Amino acid sequence: MQLGIFDPIFGRLSLDAMLEHLGRYREITAIELGTGGFPGSDHVEVDALLDSKQRARDFCTRFEDAGLTISALSCHANPVHPIARVAHDADTIFRKTVRLAERLDVPTVVTLSGCPGGAPSDITPNWISTPWPPELLSALNWQWEECLIPYWCDAAHFAAQAGVRIAIEARAGFSVYNTRTLLRLREATSKTIGLNLDPSHLWWQGMDIPAVIGALGDAIHHVHAKDIALSPRKIARDGLLDNLAYNELGQRPWNYRGVGWGHSEFEWRAVISALRLAGYDGVLSIEHEDPLTSIDDGLGSAIQFLSRIILHEKPVEAWWNHA
Repeated sequence: MQLGIFDPIFGRLSLDAMLEHLGRYREITAIELGTGGFPGSDHVEVDALLDSKQRARDFCTRFEDAGLTISALSCHANPVHPIARVAHDADTIFRKTVRLAERLDVPTVVTLSGCPGGAPSDITPNWISTPWPPELLSALNWQWEECLIPYWCDAAHFAAQAGVRIAIEARAGFSVYNTRTLLRLREATSKTIGLNLDPSHLWWQGMDIPAVIGALGDAIHHVHAKDIALSPRKIARDGLLDNLAYNELGQRPWNYRGVGWGHSEFEWRAVISALRLAGYDGVLSIEHEDPLTSIDDGLGSAIQFLSRIILHEKPVEAWWNHA
């Protein structure tokens, strides 16, 4: 298992400056690059790389020279948005990203499922998280049958032809937000579609991450290493569903944190052990969205924390052969 980073944390640096800066972190051997949507494409000129094979080769060489592999390309947007122009733009960057992944020999594209409106006349996405009143269940069925499944059947076919896997990040606010909804989409479309496992989006919903991993197995295509801190007092008062802005840190029931600042080493060991048992031997892509630590403090802490766990874990095959 390798340690990597997700590049938005260095969005203020040029590509050259970022690669130089990453030289400080010898434990980092992989990088996930944003190509558009959320995040943007600070370090990737998508159209230029698609227009020139030589430029694409030179781009890859810069990472190889820095001792890095590109683990994934990432474009978070809403390709089933009820406003056609917004959906078209999201689909366009997704398809460009898949084509670029094929050209750069990158195995995985990370994205979101998107969320449609609740009816053909809507102009705002409608995340439906309860089956009652009954019109909500009708709207939910319409979203899946008329929007999500048709779109992702076609998108998965497009990605499969390019030899690229799709890793959907399960996140509240989007139609795929937990284990069941990911499996529903995968079963209705293609095994090309799997999960980008980001524990931070699942922990606050009350999920047990090793249980999620055990249920998904080889449907886990990529992993983000990001933590979350829960506030028991605020949860006891208001519950977990909350729409306070992310900058209202003192009032929210949970906040994003760097790895190890929310959950213990014991809990992260259980996550990594479950990943190994599921056969995952890919990259743990560190995503820094911690508002309480600087980039370098947060990244350095996460690297130290995860390295300590990974060094003491060994692949299941190694244990079995030894036994």
